[in-house]
Amino acid sequence: MRGADVSRDPCPWVILNDAGGAFAMGAIGGGTWHFIKGARNSPLGERFRGGVNAMRARGPIIGGNFAVWGSMFSTFECVLKGVRRKEDPWNAIGSGAITGGLLAARGGWRAASVSAVFGGVLLALIEGVGIAMSRAFAQQPPVIAPPPSS
Repeated sequence: MRGADVSRDPCPWVILNDAGGAFAMGAIGGGTWHFIKGARNSPLGERFRGGVNAMRARGPIIGGNFAVWGSMFSTFECVLKGVRRKEDPWNAIGSGAITGGLLAARGGWRAASVSAVFGGVLLALIEGVGIAMSRAFAQQPPVIAPPPSS
């Protein structure tokens, strides 16, 4: 595949890797969020215990939701890489749109299409920022002065 990213694992393994990373990110972020929420909603003497209970109850659920999103996104990205025989930002944008649409499919066509557009736009913004950052921080070639005229 032309322009393949050799720093990442091959496609079957990247799906598992991304699902695990997404689960960890969701579990840690969701656990922190629900710990704070549980502590705030608990009575004065029970704040820590209420935070821990809320974190234990909701943190793994949020992690599982993130893992589903991450694994679907990686699966569709691998499929698009294989079908298109290219590795470019359009794969991520299309994967975000397909993932958003499929996750909202139970809500009907309208919800699925809105979520698909939102997922595609969100991934386009992420890819655009990544491209802009890599261009902004790329090393510029040294300027070579023209030879002196005689």
